Amino acid sequence: MKIREIVAPLEEFAPLALQEHYDNAGLIVGDPDDEADAALVCVDVTEAVLEEAVERGAGLVIAHHPLVFHPLKRLSRTTYIERAVRRAVREGIAVYACHTNLDSAPQGMSYALGRQLGLQEMELLTPSGAAAGAGFGVVGRPECEMPTEAFLRMVRERLGTGAIRHSALVRETVRRVALCTGAGASMMADARRSGADLYISADFRYNDFLDADNDLVIADVGHFESEYCAIGLICEIIRKKITNFALHRSERSVNPVNYLV
Repeated sequence: MKIREIVAPLEEFAPLALQEHYDNAGLIVGDPDDEADAALVCVDVTEAVLEEAVERGAGLVIAHHPLVFHPLKRLSRTTYIERAVRRAVREGIAVYACHTNLDSAPQGMSYALGRQLGLQEMELLTPSGAAAGAGFGVVGRPECEMPTEAFLRMVRERLGTGAIRHSALVRETVRRVALCTGAGASMMADARRSGADLYISADFRYNDFLDADNDLVIADVGHFESEYCAIGLICEIIRKKITNFALHRSERSVNPVNYLV
């Protein structure tokens, strides 16, 4: 199949116009008219993932994070990004990213994470105004009211994270949860306004934990852990439209952050 045909369901679900101004979603390496017999889906395009693509005969790698985020001034072997671009070009592998457009698409990334955590009656947390239903984060209620620590332990188990950084447990129980995949510290005020007891996201700063102490529990589950659901979501979107195409979930798309506990 042509690359443009494979990614068409993604661009229908999450139009590239929904990406943030700083982003680089879309086809990063390759030609839309190139052919691919299989695709490999991952969170990050690394050298290990490209090696896996070669072994699986995948002519297309679909990632959540763009391989090239900032302009490249050279293609040497200095950084993993330069090495990965060189390898992709050399092997004839196309590289596509579905990033903030997938985050903000209606029923996008945060809805996928919410379903994984069992949230019900989910609503959009922060509308973007880019399209009806588009925006970032969700707020919903858990399957049942739970003690806050027990809920966090459930989150850690379901996401397979090594550790969760959290603020003081100023709420004894969790009845309403807000969450946002990736770096969502900027949406803490929206989480408060939503009436959430707990806000789950990643990449919180030290002062964010100080700000949360009075009325909101924040939990940093890790950037990779919060966005690993992208692999399943991307596969689901494509398979609904294309049933006879080899689509593989990467086994080498792993968290670059390790925990010593």
